[in-house]
Amino acid sequence: MAQNLTVSIIIPNWNGRRLLERNFPKVLQAQTERANRIREIIVVDDKSTDSSVDYLKKNFASQFKLIQHKENRGFSAAVNTGVRMASSGLVCLLNTDVGPSKNFLEEAISHFKSKKVFAVSFHEKGYGYALARFSKGFIGHQPGEEERKAMPTFWVSGGSGVFRRNIWMKLKGLDEELLSPFYWEDIDICYRALKRGYQLLWEPKAEVVHHHEATINLNNFNKRRLDIIKERNQLLFIWKNLTSPILFKKHLSGLFSRIVKHPGYMIPVLTAVLKIGTLRRLR
Repeated sequence: MAQNLTVSIIIPNWNGRRLLERNFPKVLQAQTERANRIREIIVVDDKSTDSSVDYLKKNFASQFKLIQHKENRGFSAAVNTGVRMASSGLVCLLNTDVGPSKNFLEEAISHFKSKKVFAVSFHEKGYGYALARFSKGFIGHQPGEEERKAMPTFWVSGGSGVFRRNIWMKLKGLDEELLSPFYWEDIDICYRALKRGYQLLWEPKAEVVHHHEATINLNNFNKRRLDIIKERNQLLFIWKNLTSPILFKKHLSGLFSRIVKHPGYMIPVLTAVLKIGTLRRLR
């Protein structure tokens, strides 16, 4: 079995015991299927304060590798840590709120026979591939249909997809410096890959069930703060990656219009401006 087509599963965890109880046994079951080519399972704990680590150690001690952050560093840092420590050519990123089907990797892996493929998105039931859009000065995306064949996609979820590790490392991983703690970091790395000529695919037979945003603890992040982070990171993504002068002028026009219509939007704008020094260095 070629090492470059074996898979390291990376599961970032932060206070996710309830979700691990539901989904971790499904990951272990998938590992028993040879067609999935799972070489190892790595859980990166981002300094949880619940009993999730104790639960894993007590029930599955010999069945996974545990990496523990000494400080809470956010989703991007946890994923990057896991990818750095992986020993396979492919890394499967699974959030704790994702439950894989029995042979979820088999068809996804087959696409990596092409060296141009960077990542393959799993089929989250109810969702198709991602279509890019540029509307009123903003880069966004919308879901495509649930097709029966593999389709090109705008991005692959950092919690529900498989990536080629050596390209990930060349791209220097998720941008934990600019886009922490979460949102838009997976779109960012996928966009950078697309600009370098790599391919992203959505595979309908790679089925998983994803309870969206269940990993984000609303006891720690209220909805308004989550909305601000999401809007801020969309702006940072655009300011970092949109290099066309014509499109950037359209963005500035659209940004001004949005602020006029929704004055409260100035809050995410100002929080984005606070990162302008880091942004200039990374752009």
